[in-house]
Amino acid sequence: MNPLELAKALTREVRTGERDGQPTKIAIARRSYPAEQADVWDALTSIERLPRWFLPVSGELKIGGRYQFEGNAGGTVETCRPPELIKSTWEFGDQVSWLEIRLSPEGDRTAVELIHEAHVDPEFAKQYGPGAVGVGWDGAFLGLGLHLESGADRPDDLVAWTTSPEGLEFHRFACDDWARADIEDGTDPAEAKAAADATFAFYTTVPVEQA
Repeated sequence: MNPLELAKALTREVRTGERDGQPTKIAIARRSYPAEQADVWDALTSIERLPRWFLPVSGELKIGGRYQFEGNAGGTVETCRPPELIKSTWEFGDQVSWLEIRLSPEGDRTAVELIHEAHVDPEFAKQYGPGAVGVGWDGAFLGLGLHLESGADRPDDLVAWTTSPEGLEFHRFACDDWARADIEDGTDPAEAKAAADATFAFYTTVPVEQA
């Protein structure tokens, strides 16, 4: 599949939730892979394999363990039930959100569902929408798929790929589809579209009018 087809292979959903008495936004991404569940689990939890498709990670990937992705978020592993469930905090700076990854068999494939719940500042949500976090996970799902299907490692120069014609097409579709999901959750369509444009410009560094 080309990157656009891979972007379309992901199912995106947005929900409004509540945690600790405060409203949250929940971004949900789902995709199936032509790989055995044990192999997908290993790719998601192996310190040796994670850098090949996502980012280098340090720490302990076990219940109660702290982990840190290089240049990105870290957190605490709260639940680890091989080969089907991981729950952890997702901490970046002073912001704490919650991550849940579920694996399940789907014929001769493995379905992966990622649920990311966060307290979101209303102004930030209005400016960027759920795509701010969702598009980042789009890239992770893409990298995981390429790794599982061909053994490919993540490109050394992600910026160059992101601003290539294929990368722009991938991100445009992803941003627009997160906006669609946000509209289905009740967000004003004009606001969701503007947020999708802002997210596209943020991830690609390309103003919408030039894309």
